[in-house]
Amino acid sequence: MPCVSRRPEDALLFTGVLFSSPELFDQACSVLRQAFGDILLQSPVFQWEHSSYYADELGSPLFRSFIFYQKMVDTAAFAAYKHEACSIESAFEVEGKRRINIDPGYMTSAKVVLSSRKNYSHRICIGKGIYAELELYFQDGTFNPLPYTYTDYREARSREIFQQARLLLKKMAPIGGEKDQQATAEQ
Repeated sequence: MPCVSRRPEDALLFTGVLFSSPELFDQACSVLRQAFGDILLQSPVFQWEHSSYYADELGSPLFRSFIFYQKMVDTAAFAAYKHEACSIESAFEVEGKRRINIDPGYMTSAKVVLSSRKNYSHRICIGKGIYAELELYFQDGTFNPLPYTYTDYREARSREIFQQARLLLKKMAPIGGEKDQQATAEQ
């Protein structure tokens, strides 16, 4: 049997944004729209209290918002979105410290994938120093976490936002590019 490569389905681009200043977040949203396109869906802003890891750099209290863009993206070019996000973070730096954290991800009907510059056992290198990790998978009518899924992605309010985005995605593009039997069966 010949080896035939199949193009993966296009995905919905999103960013998970951590910040301490609502004014800075508004400024960043304007830049993110320029970089990634019009906003399809934005989560409510909610307080983020899962770690003190970012407090020294970003300030406190910290807040989270997920922004989904109307732009469908080629997952093979995913590393470029992380590099663009890093450039945007750098533009807002003060004295060498980030003031905002922007993590691009993509969502298909079957999964939510997040990008990172940090390697770890469950992350896959996708090129140019960028790694991808599966955060959520769709099964039994809902998005489900994995053992290593970030705490805020596990929360019901976050998974509900991804459910809403999935419904919008289904209206934008037909399911089936990846032949994911579970996702297709649960449409």
